[in-house]
Amino acid sequence: MLGIFSLPRPVEFPADFLWGSATAGHQIEGNNLHSQNYRHELEAHFAEPSGSACNSWELYEQDIELAAELGQRAFRLSIEWSRIEPAEGRRDRQALQRYLKVLECLQAHQIKVFLTLHHFSHPAWFEDLGEFRLRENVKYFERHVEFLVPQVAPFVSNWNIINEFNLPRGAGANERKANLLHAHARCAAIIRQYSGAPIGTAHALVHWAPEQEFDEFDVTQTRLIDWETNGFFFHAIRTGELLLPYREAEQIPGLKDSCDYWALNYYTRHYLTARKPFENAPRHDCDHIRMIDRPFYLEEFYPDGLILEIDRLRDKPVIITENGLSCDDDRLRILYIARHLQALAEAIRRGARVDGYLYWSFLDNYEWSSFVPRFGLVDVDFKTFRRTPKPSAYFYRDIIARGGFDRELLLQYLPEFRDWKLYV
Repeated sequence: MLGIFSLPRPVEFPADFLWGSATAGHQIEGNNLHSQNYRHELEAHFAEPSGSACNSWELYEQDIELAAELGQRAFRLSIEWSRIEPAEGRRDRQALQRYLKVLECLQAHQIKVFLTLHHFSHPAWFEDLGEFRLRENVKYFERHVEFLVPQVAPFVSNWNIINEFNLPRGAGANERKANLLHAHARCAAIIRQYSGAPIGTAHALVHWAPEQEFDEFDVTQTRLIDWETNGFFFHAIRTGELLLPYREAEQIPGLKDSCDYWALNYYTRHYLTARKPFENAPRHDCDHIRMIDRPFYLEEFYPDGLILEIDRLRDKPVIITENGLSCDDDRLRILYIARHLQALAEAIRRGARVDGYLYWSFLDNYEWSSFVPRFGLVDVDFKTFRRTPKPSAYFYRDIIARGGFDRELLLQYLPEFRDWKLYV
């Protein structure tokens, strides 16, 4: 992990490289009352429901001004369908106007908008109809997109239609993936009527590794899971053919080349074994870093996965739409950012076209069931909603201003390692 201090060369990016950060509506806005997530948090008596989250629904101007002060040039956000259509067929025009003000504010600060149309949460009424598990329900999302896109299109620099639908596995999950790919294709066609901005769907990119690298069964299991979570999506966008286990192949109209770029959310790798019913294998103790005061799924640095995975995605531009770290010691976040940017620079040297990087997340936010995991560049006091940039926010600001970093900048933020004797 500390090998970053032996930087053999400065880490540099193209002059037009796009730098920014990412958020999601339900996780920062607060009081997303009509969403299935909010309802579930109350019905299941979550110890930490989302409540007011970061209160960004009210404090969006403050957030955007702070993003501009920290040098951010792009900002990923989602528009909550449940705010726009809280009841089936009834639209909230005031909510739409609020989102338009958010977009206008970003435009006024010359921050490019990466807009996500579905980031896990949706109206409770849509959930009650069976959500995307049923093919016939795609029409409701399509209708929402037809209403929304013409009004927001003038502000959008990049589209993310759906966020991270690719990871669940099994026959039922794969049928839902098929329906979501139909939704993606139909919505991409709608967007193209009103916008020339690049279209993507944010893909949860996991680098799967066999627990025993030379065991044929672990290797086979790993290849199967990679197909079911990664490979199927890349193949579908390239060819229009949906090919998944437990179902017949199908051609989806309009799916081929419906993504203009690969939008990748990358965090770390996970191990797989063929010898356990749920396939996941424990992380090696030597790689395990406990960074918050509870078990969490992101307890390893593995920037190499970016290099290895992007190698198979050279046919389109790549934008990292999420990459980040939950930790209580912000020095680890500084190191994480540095190492993953070093990996991206290596991918570019190897021939990939990487056009941008959005750190997850701009703010400490609601992590779907808890406020404990803190990913933010900016600390949020969830009682007062006071925002305080962390040292990592300023480190990232300096990277943006320079278009990269070197060992001296890194040691400016981690001076305790200045006396390390590394002869490179």
